Amino acid sequence: MLTVENLNVQYITDEDGQKQAVIVPIERFNQLLEDIHDLAVIAERKEEPTISHQEVYDILKSDGILSD
Repeated sequence: MLTVENLNVQYITDEDGQKQAVIVPIERFNQLLEDIHDLAVIAERKEEPTISHQEVYDILKSDGILSD
């Protein structure tokens, strides 16, 4: 799990020492973008109906994706 402590960020401060911006390593930035995308997809789909594990299994089996 990403936390501020393990993001390895650097802060840009103003003359009063107040944080104004942050520098994030590009790998971490890309991970954050992926996380934001995943959360957006979850939010968009939260009202969709769900099906049980058994139903998924049965569908995959009938489509020939799973075998006994």
